[in-house]
Amino acid sequence: MTDSITISVDAMGGDNAPRAVIHGAYLALKERKNTRFIFHGIKEQIDPLLEEYPALKPVSDVRQCDVVIAMDEKPSQALRKGRGVSSMWMAIEAVKNKEADVAISGGNTGALMAMATFCLRPMEGISRPGIAAIWPTERSDIIVLDMGATIGADAKQLVDYAILGSALARSLFDSSNPTVGLLNVGTEEVKGLDYIKEAGKILSDASGAGFTYHGFVEGSDIGKGTVDVV
Repeated sequence: MTDSITISVDAMGGDNAPRAVIHGAYLALKERKNTRFIFHGIKEQIDPLLEEYPALKPVSDVRQCDVVIAMDEKPSQALRKGRGVSSMWMAIEAVKNKEADVAISGGNTGALMAMATFCLRPMEGISRPGIAAIWPTERSDIIVLDMGATIGADAKQLVDYAILGSALARSLFDSSNPTVGLLNVGTEEVKGLDYIKEAGKILSDASGAGFTYHGFVEGSDIGKGTVDVV
């Protein structure tokens, strides 16, 4: 039997919420039976939907929350409006309070990153969080980041992404020493902007600290699965 897991859900986040969110939870429960859910949102909308899924209702806890973050709100506006009271914040806070193992939201990405940063705080030494994606390749699934948490990164932040991505790869893929590649315009060491080359030098010196640095990779290497983390 797999270990139980509790998922904290922003039931009001995303297109067609909360109906699409509740249906998604039902599909997840079919895949992983030993799962519980905490739904944060408007109870009068969520409760009738749970009645449609008899298997989901007994493993669900609904927590009333009237404040919903709109998809077009700026992160700063979302923080002012929703800090401590919105369905998105409350979903994240359940993880902070150790009531849930993970929080999910299909809502406003910028608001989600801002709230997660303020509520959970980055791990020591990490200056900025990144969005990671599991990417199917010719070889196997790999981790690609950052997928939109920021529009730019300096050398230190690229190194941070390598650390975060390799940690995720070790957890998801049962790999004790994942390979990391730094996306660049070419694989030669002389190519690329200065901050990318600086990040490559730092990663070369740090290789062995939980990952192996492969070097620069190109866009075509993502689909090939040349490395475990890009």
